[in-house]
Amino acid sequence: QLVESGGGLVQPGGSLRLSCSADGSTSNYYYNAIGWFRQAPGKAREGVSCITGSGSTSNLTESVKGRFTVSRDNSKNTVYLQLNSLKPEETAVYYCAAAFMPPEYCPSHEYEYEYWGQGTQVTVSS
Repeated sequence: QLVESGGGLVQPGGSLRLSCSADGSTSNYYYNAIGWFRQAPGKAREGVSCITGSGSTSNLTESVKGRFTVSRDNSKNTVYLQLNSLKPEETAVYYCAAAFMPPEYCPSHEYEYEYWGQGTQVTVSS
């Protein structure tokens, strides 16, 4: 089970840190690549980032590079998404998802993610 937290209301240009925590043993979590996605009202879900199980490699979608960072602490079964310089158009429900695979890989497709959290709302507004 995945649980997101850290969402809320923030002004444009503000910051939030989202967390994605998982139940289960730490050793299993090492084999879960974690992706972050977001879905704005009336829009399709889009991928934001992925971090490999080992945490050695991560990627971000182009529109958030330089503003968002992703990291993980496997001792806490938690992945973090730091959101900086937020824009109103980034208002969305943010979801994390897990894909079981070798610790140096991220999925290539959304359908490879097997487990999803319930999402956390991020609202960027003045």
